[in-house]
Amino acid sequence: MAASDRMVLGPLVGSIDQGTSSTRFLVFNAKTAELLSHHQVEIQQKFPKEGWVEQDPKEILKSVHECVERTCEKLQQLNIDITNIKAIGVSNQRETTVVWDKTTGEPLYNAIVWLDLRTQSTVERLLKRIPGKNKAYFKFRTGLPLSTYFSAVKLRWLLDNVEEIRQAVDDGRAMFGTIDSWLIWSLTGGKNGGVHCTDVTNASRTMLFNIHSLEWDPELCQFFDIPMEILPKVRSSSEIYGLMKSGALTGVPISGCLGDQSAALVGQMCFQDGQAKNTYGTGCFLLCNTGQKSVFSEHGLLTTIAYKLGRDKPVCYALEGSVAIAGAVVRWLRDNLGIVKTSQEIEKLAAEVGTSYGCYFVPAFSGLYAPYWEPSARGIICGLTQFTNKNHIAFAALEAVCFQTREILDAINKDCGIPLNQLQVDGGMTNNKVLMQLQSDILCIPVVKPSMPETTALGAAMAAGAAEGVGIWSLNPGDLTAVTCERFEPQINPEESEFRYARWKKAVMKSMGWETSEAPSNGDTSIFSSLPLGFFIMSSMIMLIGAKYVSG
Repeated sequence: MAASDRMVLGPLVGSIDQGTSSTRFLVFNAKTAELLSHHQVEIQQKFPKEGWVEQDPKEILKSVHECVERTCEKLQQLNIDITNIKAIGVSNQRETTVVWDKTTGEPLYNAIVWLDLRTQSTVERLLKRIPGKNKAYFKFRTGLPLSTYFSAVKLRWLLDNVEEIRQAVDDGRAMFGTIDSWLIWSLTGGKNGGVHCTDVTNASRTMLFNIHSLEWDPELCQFFDIPMEILPKVRSSSEIYGLMKSGALTGVPISGCLGDQSAALVGQMCFQDGQAKNTYGTGCFLLCNTGQKSVFSEHGLLTTIAYKLGRDKPVCYALEGSVAIAGAVVRWLRDNLGIVKTSQEIEKLAAEVGTSYGCYFVPAFSGLYAPYWEPSARGIICGLTQFTNKNHIAFAALEAVCFQTREILDAINKDCGIPLNQLQVDGGMTNNKVLMQLQSDILCIPVVKPSMPETTALGAAMAAGAAEGVGIWSLNPGDLTAVTCERFEPQINPEESEFRYARWKKAVMKSMGWETSEAPSNGDTSIFSSLPLGFFIMSSMIMLIGAKYVSG
């Protein structure tokens, strides 16, 4: 790039993309949406007990600082002036729950990640207080079913089980937030005047937020017994929240905030009713814009806030299909089974066989999300023969991601009444061409992937650049940059697709009802922990001893 070209880059916008697996900082040209530079750091996930998933909030914050500094260094090496960065947006893994001490700035416990299942007994206890144990009791207020997935039950567990947090709440020292709140508070000063806020998209994933009044709901807070004073202030997705207080970008406003799936919807420019996108990350999330009308699903989907791009702008809603395990299944094959050394090898293994050879993989590691909402499910691999090898399992894992997407796309088509004629996709897994072709084959519609796949970060950058007081990124449809795309067309006949999908559904049914929350509390799995069986064995032994005595 010539020096004169660098001079006319114009205003730039940074984007913090804090996901479940990694943190990234990316810098875009506000006029062209061109990605200029980025840096990425993988985040450690902790699994202290079966079903528990945690992350260190301090590690997450440190990774953000590292990504910002390293990206700025890379820009300077490209002779790009970092003072042209006029705003920063934040996109984040949703629902993941942090509680910290506002006087010390220290987290009071690890972040409980959205995938975590420890709250199943909390959910069951809460259900007993709901008429008819109806999981959808709060659906028309929150858009959500009562589930381990959402922040309210994670916060309830922390208050029930962590003495430090209870004490901090009693002392007025505790602050709650999802990852966006923790980051914005820390980056804008932390214990020295940090801004405690969230945006409507993240608030709508807590189960404490009324998606119609756009306020924390006192009745919901009372039901979950959550003190409202620990909650962040709810703001729009596009406004200046505060200024960066340290590092290379000190003084730059943080002016955009969107939960990662809403950010991807904005980044894909799905601003019209009926436009939809599917993001393939740790999980898989299909969102369909329903405009200013909240649509409630009859087929297991969530109603969520898509975005509110300014304090005086209308709120827009979306229907969402959430799948817990997508990219996480590849990480599991790499880290737990060791059948590959890198995630990229999965594509090669799958391509070598081109079939699962009748093997089906249901990766229900955290139960099943949409459309089932079945926490008792657990992962299974079935249809194995002596011929099955690691290539077939790799193929079945990719196929599982596609089948799960098919399930939520079917639900969206039923709820909206107008079938999608193509699917817009994004996320890290879309670099896998075998997966993208499989997805088109299983859906029987084209799959369209933008040539610049970082749509989540782009969405947060767009919100930040468009904020009042920044005003360097136009969201008018005529001003938006046209996106070049790669297109995958179906290559198998619909009959074969339906046959494979039917077999997948059969496997899903076999994964259900596997786990209950009434496991022995001390973890005793011996045969004597079953009273009838233990009694039978003991009585049999006594009879044998008695028989031997009599015969002797």
